[in-house]
Formats: sequence, C-alpha cells, structure tokens
Amino acid sequence: MGVLVMGILGATLARRPRGRCWAALSFRSRLLWRCSGLLLLPLAVLAATPARAASSLSAWRVSREGVLELRTSPGIQVRAYFEEGSGGRGPRIWFDLPGAPLRARSLWLGYNLREVRIGKPDGATTRLVLEFQPGTRLDPSRLRLVGTARDRWRMELPPAATRLGAAAGEGDFEAPVALTVLPARAPLRGWAPPPRRPLSPEGLPVVPRGRYRVVIDPGHGGPDPGAVGIEGLRETDVVLDVALQVAQLLQARGVQVLLTRTTEVDVDLPPRVALANSSGAQLFVSLHANALSLDRPDVNGIETFYFEGGAASQLAQLVQDHLLAVSPGTPDRGARPGRFFVIRRTVMPSVLAEMGFVTGEIDAPRLSDASFRGRLAQAISGAILTYLLQAS
Repeated sequence: MGVLVMGILGATLARRPRGRCWAALSFRSRLLWRCSGLLLLPLAVLAATPARAASSLSAWRVSREGVLELRTSPGIQVRAYFEEGSGGRGPRIWFDLPGAPLRARSLWLGYNLREVRIGKPDGATTRLVLEFQPGTRLDPSRLRLVGTARDRWRMELPPAATRLGAAAGEGDFEAPVALTVLPARAPLRGWAPPPRRPLSPEGLPVVPRGRYRVVIDPGHGGPDPGAVGIEGLRETDVVLDVALQVAQLLQARGVQVLLTRTTEVDVDLPPRVALANSSGAQLFVSLHANALSLDRPDVNGIETFYFEGGAASQLAQLVQDHLLAVSPGTPDRGARPGRFFVIRRTVMPSVLAEMGFVTGEIDAPRLSDASFRGRLAQAISGAILTYLLQAS
C-alpha cells in the first residue's frame, strides 16, 4: 500500500552524486529502484516546504529491535540515500528533509549501528544519518522506508546491523499535528465512459435513480504508480481500470459517480478527501492493490479497511465478501480497521479495498487480466448497490 500531490516535482533521477543515489519517498510507496549497485528507495513525489523553513523532522527513534521511526511534518519531501562503506568507513543510510535544524548533534550508540547524526548540509535541509561500523553488511534490497501515516515513517533494519543495547531517539511522537488541506488542481467531477469493452449492469441490484452519489478513488497516479509487481504490473493501472468500470456500472443503475482522478494524474490525499466531503456523497470507496517483496509470491489475499465501526464496517464487509466471491482461492485477509488518511478524514462511510497482491503468484496474473478486472468492478458495484439498498 503508503501516496502523490499537487504542484509536483519531477519524478526523475537527477543530481546523482558519485557513488550514491536518491529518490523522493511517499506514503505507501513500494517501488524499488537500483543505481550503480546501490539502493534507490521508493520513488514518488510530495510537496516541498519553503526553503529556510524550520526542520520538518519532528522526532526519530530506533528501537532495540532495530526499527527506525520518523515523525515529520505532513506532506513533505523525503530523500533517502544509501552508501556502501569503504576505506575504513562503514555503510550509511541517510535522509534529507526540508527545513534546517536549530543545531547539529550526534548520538554515539556503539554496537553495529555506530552513530546517529543530525546536521544541516545547507541552510534549508535537515539530514539524519545512520552510520554503521566498518564491515557491517547491509542488503539494500531489504531496506524499505514505509509511510504508516501522513507524518510517520518506518524502516526495519537488519538485526545483524543494529544489535542495540538500548533504544535511542529524540522528539515527541504523540503530540498532535495539524493537517493542511491543499486545494485540488482541477477536481474531477463526473466521468465519461471509455470507448472499450461494454459492461452490463445485468444482475446488479437496482436502486432509485438519482437518489445516490458515490465517490470512487483510484489510488496513486501520475508519477506515483503505487506498488509494482510481477512482470511490471503497476497498481495504478489496475485500480484506475477497475474504478472506471465501477463508475460505468453504477451510473447505469442511476447512481451519480465522482472520481478523484480519471487519468494518470497526480492528486494529493487532502484534495481527494476535500472532493468527497464537499460533494454530498453517501459513500467513499478507495481502490488499491497490495504488494510485498517479489521474493514473497506466496503472499496473496484481499482485505478491506474501514476507520470506524457501524456503517463503514458494514460497507467494508460487503465489499470484502463480494470481492472474495469473484476471487476463488485467494486468502481472505478480512474486513478490518485501518488508519489510512482517506478513510479517516472523510465524513461519510468510507472504505479502502486492497484487491489483491501485484506481487502474489495467485493474485498478480488475475489482476493483469482485463476480464478479471471487469469481474472485480462488478463485485465492487454490487457491494455498493447492496449497501445503498440496505441503508435506504
């Protein structure tokens, strides 16, 4: 699953310092790149804060188990770097964030994770450096910085590379942070059906025409393809195709449909929520495809998230059951609570559906098949219409 914004920066490899690589990171981004044998962490784009602002790094900590956590200002750009050790120097992982810290400092940890430093390479950047002992071996392909919320990040370090005697860190992870809602570049209201394979609403529940409005949210888009799986299968391609077909089917049943995007464009999370909350819609459904490592094709399954119980949990269970009905053999990962931004901040019953793993040996071939995506669209439409009937 961790995102995408307005006023985007170019998602290209630029300013490659010798022997190192960088990329901007976004929430739930799982795309892995390599450069000169080094790790280029997930590529996506987030809005930059103004130069010479205060540091956007609010807090950091490393647990005794070797889990690094960051807390940042919401919706900022994080550039992640990896450099192999050489010449008596151990490997380093570091992160550059907008805004300069008030002072540089370092914490000597010993063990394999030798030192954590915070500095300001220029007047507008905070740099958090994790330096390991010489001889420490890190496998870049196993490093992942995952956004767990709009202001939270997590990376699991290999146990052999940490061996901490005690946890370390600074800053407050619990203080509230205000979220800024950004205006949408061009809200995508309404939808025109694509000129391709016609879908039939035959067999779907019938609801009173013109009574209901629903927002469908295809996750990711533009420079953020989301997860990338087997044979290059991209999450954005799967979810946009399914979302457009859901819109077609629901409109055929008289439901007004708003989509947060209809093409490969970049839309931030707050504008998606703002569109939904200002639309008067009865439901919000965000569509995604899951991923794990390409080394774990055994992990498959469908799961649907809701933020709070009641109506949202009922909708999530309906979506989950309908998706499973057209996906025989894939594991049922359940309808369960989640804290994704788009379902936390919307005011109507909202769910986020992970329709399978693009890295899964069961799910990926299905998700890459156009006819199967049509069946997913039928299932999601059926769940939405059933819910609307039950709630009326």
